[in-house]
Amino acid sequence: MGFFDFGTIFFLIAAVVIFFQLRNVLGRRTGSERPPFDPYTAARTDKDATQKPENVVSLPRKRAPGEPAPADAYTAIDAFAKPDTDLNKGLRAIKDNDPSFDPKGFVDGAKMAYEMIVMAYADGDRKTLKNLLSREVYDGFVAAIGEREAKSEKIQSSFVGIDKADIVSAEMKGGEAHVTLRIISELISATRDQAGTVIDGDPETVAEVKDVWTFARDTRSRDPNWKLVATEEED
Repeated sequence: MGFFDFGTIFFLIAAVVIFFQLRNVLGRRTGSERPPFDPYTAARTDKDATQKPENVVSLPRKRAPGEPAPADAYTAIDAFAKPDTDLNKGLRAIKDNDPSFDPKGFVDGAKMAYEMIVMAYADGDRKTLKNLLSREVYDGFVAAIGEREAKSEKIQSSFVGIDKADIVSAEMKGGEAHVTLRIISELISATRDQAGTVIDGDPETVAEVKDVWTFARDTRSRDPNWKLVATEEED
């Protein structure tokens, strides 16, 4: 019995010594330990930290009233329109309200819109026209299309190309930018009645068409698209 008591005490003392040694080596949990290192999570975190979110778009900052323009802000405009002319002043005013505005880029876009509008009108494509025209111009185009359809008439058109597209005026009207272009294009167009007889135009002849179109955009809007707000056919 005495041996049993001595052996029990011996093992208890040994267990206590081992416990304190392990505690010194491994330390105690305090609740503030770092989580186990996960190389995959770390790699994703580092990558996310260096990449811009895909749904974030950096927009040009609009200058505050009275804030001077950068020295090179009007370089493209001065190369496009002679300084101190009404056209140059109008383009500069648009640039002040829309820092992303570039006259050459605008003309390129207007030429594409011109072709789309001409062909959509010939095809009676109301959906395309609605996205490119102001409400007033759209209503006029749709009325003409409806009248044509009521008579069972169809326009047969082939767009050849644009010979010339020049900005003739530019101005700000309140918060809206207005730019007017003179466009000379070539088009093959003929209108046929229900029987297929040509009643207007010529399906074999390339005709020169001269138009004066005005596009507008609300510079206070985040929508970057311009819309056709006025049309005039030049003789």
